[in-house]
Formats: sequence, C-alpha cells, structure tokens
Amino acid sequence: MRRHILIALLMLFSVSACATGGGTVTLTVLGASSLTDVLPELGAVYQRLHPDVTVRPTFGGSQELVADLQGGQYADVLVTADEPSMDTVARSIRDRRDIAHNTLTIAVAPGNPLHILSVADLAKPDVRVEVAAPNNPAGRYAQQIFAKAGVTVRPAGAEVDARSVLDQVRTGEADAGIVFLTDLRSAGAAASGVGIPAAQNVTATYPAAALRRSHDGGAAKDFVDWLAGAQAQGVLRAAGFS
Repeated sequence: MRRHILIALLMLFSVSACATGGGTVTLTVLGASSLTDVLPELGAVYQRLHPDVTVRPTFGGSQELVADLQGGQYADVLVTADEPSMDTVARSIRDRRDIAHNTLTIAVAPGNPLHILSVADLAKPDVRVEVAAPNNPAGRYAQQIFAKAGVTVRPAGAEVDARSVLDQVRTGEADAGIVFLTDLRSAGAAASGVGIPAAQNVTATYPAAALRRSHDGGAAKDFVDWLAGAQAQGVLRAAGFS
C-alpha cells in the first residue's frame, strides 16, 4: 500500500512540474534571411550553454517576418536586417538590442566575365541586374547605394530578399546583384564579388528583440542579451558581420 501511495505521489509531482513550466524551453526565433548560416550556429552554442533551451530559427525577408507577426504568427524573438522593420512592430517587442552590422557588395558570376568594376557599371543596358524588392532592407539599401553613386539602375527584377538575388546570380539568371557581404561569403566559388567603396556603401544594423507574446519572456530576453554579448559577437564576426 505504501508503495502504491509513493508511486501516486511521484506521478502527481511529475504532472505538477509540467504544469508549472518544467521541462525544455523552445524559443522560436524569426531571423532575416542573411542570418541563415550564422543563426543556427549561434543557437547551437547557446544550447550547449543552456541545455534546457532549444533555439528554433525560421528565416525570411525582414518585411515577410514582420508581416507574419502582424498576421498572428507566434514567435519568441525577432531579428531583422534593418531598424525600420523592427520599428514597425515596436509595440509588440521589448528588450531590443542591436547585435550586428553588415555591408553590401556586388555579386557577379565566378571570375567576373563581364568585367564589372563599379556600381556605375550596373547601369549599362547590357547588364542584367537583380536587387531585392523595395520593401526589403536589402532592396532599400541597394537604392541608397545607387543614389550615392549617382547612377540610375533599372533592375531586371525585384527579389524577396538578398539571398534570392544571390541565387539569381549563381544560376546565371542575372549578371550582377546587390547582396550582403555575408551572403556572398556563403556562395563560396559559385559567385565572385566586386567591392563597393565606403562612400557609396551602406551599413546595415541588425536589431534583435523579445516578443511580448512570448510564453517564455525571461528566456527570450536572456537569448537577446546573449546575442549582444562577447561570445555571440565572436561568432558573428567570424561569419563576416561587424
């Protein structure tokens, strides 16, 4: 009889622990597409330090992520590739931190067969140029670069994000495209790069924030704080972010 009572008490304790939040915490992190390579690595490092937390990243253009949140999608943390996108959901976030910076470059086919040497070369009528859509951070940055360079570029299309622009160059559908420097690094030998002078370039800021609707607000805040800390910054720098 005593053994049966003990088993019952243990089962009751186990149920109570689950009901009060015991067990593994899963953080759903919405990340800009230019974080596709580094955010899983950051999540893996964080999970080794916090075995009770699972980081589950989802990627897309910053404007898509914001639209999804406004449409009711659940998430714990948001990381965008620009500040205006984060500003759009300012009432839905807290504990906002700037965690990284990035710059842009011109992606071309391996070996640069058209000998594109500058932003001005993208204005040539025989060069097929792809950029991200105007409502995407990379698309806005591209237009700022064209304005600084004083050239008028007529893109062949408007992609959903910089990763899609890079894919167009890699597959030969475009001769050149404006992408994040970190995106170009991910292409390896499949694409070459043409640098953009600092006077014409743009510095992209990546803010991260916890979502107010998160079921684990404390864990979400801790992850955002960690992203701004020294260990995460080392991982980001190694991936090409400044």
